[in-house]
Amino acid sequence: MWNRNQKNFGGYGEFFLVCLSHDSLENYYQINFQMMQNFNYSLTELDNMMPWEREIYILLLKEHIKEQNERNKK
Repeated sequence: MWNRNQKNFGGYGEFFLVCLSHDSLENYYQINFQMMQNFNYSLTELDNMMPWEREIYILLLKEHIKEQNERNKK
């Protein structure tokens, strides 16, 4: 885990560690797989995203799926 004695990268390392602490490795791969299969993202595109950018796209896709499901129910 994060150790204060480790080299500090201007605060960015700790920031991203905290930002990604809610996501498990299993969840990370499952979301990548779903985004590649269902929404035609490439693995390169997903790997090159900043963590906050990835979170935004995931939220937008969740909203899109929710809207589609509501339309399908009607």
